[in-house]
Amino acid sequence: MAVPAVLDAVRDRTGSVLPTRQVLATMGRSPRKDLIAGLTVAVVALPLALGFGISSGAGAEAGLATAVVAGALAAVFGGSNLQVSGPTGAMTVVLVPIVARYGTGGVLTVGLLAGAVLIALALLRAGRWMAYVPVPVVEGFTLGIAGVIALQQVPGALGVKKPGGDNPAVAAARAAREFAAAPHWAAIGVALAVAAVMLVGGRLRPALPFSLIAVVAATVTAELAGLPVATIGHLPAGLPAPSLDFLDLSAVPSLVPSALAVAALAALESLMSATAADAMSVSERHDSDRELFGQGLANLAAPLFGGVAATGAIARTAVNVRSGAVSRLAALVHAAVLAVIVFAAAPLVAGIPLAALAGVLIATAVRMVQVGSLSALARSGRGEAAVLVLTAAATLAFDLVTAVAVGLLVSGVLALAAVAKAARVEQVPLHADLPPADHHDEEQALLAEHIVAYRIDGPLLFAAAHRFLLELTEGAEAEVVILRMSRVSAIDASGATVLGDAIARLRGRGTLVLVSGVRDEHHRPLDALGVLDRLRVDGHVFGSTPEAIAFARTHLHGQAGSRPPLRSLPLTGLAEGVR
Repeated sequence: MAVPAVLDAVRDRTGSVLPTRQVLATMGRSPRKDLIAGLTVAVVALPLALGFGISSGAGAEAGLATAVVAGALAAVFGGSNLQVSGPTGAMTVVLVPIVARYGTGGVLTVGLLAGAVLIALALLRAGRWMAYVPVPVVEGFTLGIAGVIALQQVPGALGVKKPGGDNPAVAAARAAREFAAAPHWAAIGVALAVAAVMLVGGRLRPALPFSLIAVVAATVTAELAGLPVATIGHLPAGLPAPSLDFLDLSAVPSLVPSALAVAALAALESLMSATAADAMSVSERHDSDRELFGQGLANLAAPLFGGVAATGAIARTAVNVRSGAVSRLAALVHAAVLAVIVFAAAPLVAGIPLAALAGVLIATAVRMVQVGSLSALARSGRGEAAVLVLTAAATLAFDLVTAVAVGLLVSGVLALAAVAKAARVEQVPLHADLPPADHHDEEQALLAEHIVAYRIDGPLLFAAAHRFLLELTEGAEAEVVILRMSRVSAIDASGATVLGDAIARLRGRGTLVLVSGVRDEHHRPLDALGVLDRLRVDGHVFGSTPEAIAFARTHLHGQAGSRPPLRSLPLTGLAEGVR
């Protein structure tokens, strides 16, 4: 392809993922509803942004910068009118080991690289492929993420310094030992109180922002009572000037695997959140590729202002929809309100106890566990339950990318096993394919004595191919075997090879093999491996089963021996379309 043609293709694809005038015009449909929804989401998002920023290791200011910059850009350029983006717990799980290994500069570089990957995925129209992740894998890593988030808050809830190490379970155990050696109860009391207010209050009055209420109450109480708890401390007023000083080009090659993991997670979580927003609304439908593009721009820009990688946030998106949001203006208002807080209320935010934010995230982790969904999956089958448990365990023991890989691998194996069971080789009677005149007992007995028809149902893939070979070659003892293939739904190279082996074995035993009803789309793998070449030369491939039966009868009638003669069956009058 010539360079101008490539440039034209890139321009066309870029134009297709940019927001249109019609999309942007929706922001004027009901501004009052969007303003109220945006304010509500901002109130909910403030403690989460602070908490996830601190939990990631990049600091509270990084969480706020991410919520403001990424939230605004994803709102304008994303593919969902109702999506709210920012720092999330799932992303925090991935970022913690990156911060520990490469420092803050490394995690900002990873976010920048992930943004570029997301834009490339959008231009390649990869959005549609994210829908193929199995539900047990999604539920499994959500459960695992909830566990990791809760474990990450143990040091803050206990009021001890966060121990070293990437594994959250190990860090939590070390923090617990340190707390046991010198217990002090103020921090744990604050964390448990905040978590309890959020969980109980949220159940009784879900419309109220109990996360902010609990944090404000904990901050005031700690200040008035003089509780010995650590606070956020100094928080810069405003966003830093955009800069690339953090970028170390020499470290980029070693950060590419982490960037790919972050991009994969951002794509998956954002599209899951957008799908959830569609389900909660009446008529909204998101554009997957446009959503990836918006998230890519958001992740490109956020690190320039000190922010970490962002995704669509399911919890904040749900609050947005339930608060009456009509367009992406609500998400823009959420980002604007958080920006005002950054510039005007930094000293107040700096006094929030770390234990209070730990309580917020512990409650958030508890809410992530949907007991009803987990129970339903567990009841649906042992395979789904195994995928869910393995994915969750891998998330806790290793990392999210490994967990998803394990879940997909196990799901693939189970799916192949189901495919193998779905494929059947069944001996079928011949009378259904004969004209009514030939349905008398003598004729059927003669046919059954010399001709056997096998119907192959379902996908003939490598998972089922060898079982097919054994069933066919061990059961076929007649002089003529007709293989009816009209019900084969799919066939791959392994299935075609095994079919060729079965035909060769039968022919080697002196059996006449006839094939009928091969679908047009199945000729390619069969022809590529030459499975039917010899049969075609001999005239043993037929479009329908009646034609194959007629040929078999003519063949048997023409053979000498003690076999009773068979009446000739003309092709005229045979049932058309029987294959």
